[in-house]
Parts: sequence; C-alpha cells; structure tokens
Amino acid sequence: MAEHAPFEVRAECYAGYRGEQEPRRFFLGERQVQVLEILDRWLAPDHRYFKVRGDDRATYILRHDTDRDRWEMTHFSRI
Repeated sequence: MAEHAPFEVRAECYAGYRGEQEPRRFFLGERQVQVLEILDRWLAPDHRYFKVRGDDRATYILRHDTDRDRWEMTHFSRI
C-alpha cells in the first residue's frame, strides 16, 4: 500500500437523480482512469469521499471539496 500527499486530479462525474456528483473517470496528469466501481462513500463537513476501483485494478480514495469544486486523490493502493 502506498500513501501519498493529496494532489489535485481532474474528475468527470455523473449527477444522479438527486444531483449528487459521482466520479466516473479521473485524470492523473495525462493518464485516464475509468471508475469501475464505487466501493464506499462518506461525507465530512466540507468534503465528500469516494473509495473507487479503477480500470487499472488499483484502489483510490478521491476527495471532493464541495465549496471549491476541487477533486483530490488522497490514497492509492495496488494489490
């Protein structure tokens, strides 16, 4: 398991019937990662978190700063 300091990513999202954004794909620099599955999600007072499995079979935790509409990757692991 590798831990990294949070860094900004660009995310493309889907807004469901309630209008809540879910990441469908995100970009690490030029590399695109398709979200295959949302494994978990939780709310904090000023962020929304998503634990996702990417098409590269790695697991990521993405954090959405709702006030600034900014996405960050806070965790990465590849098993």
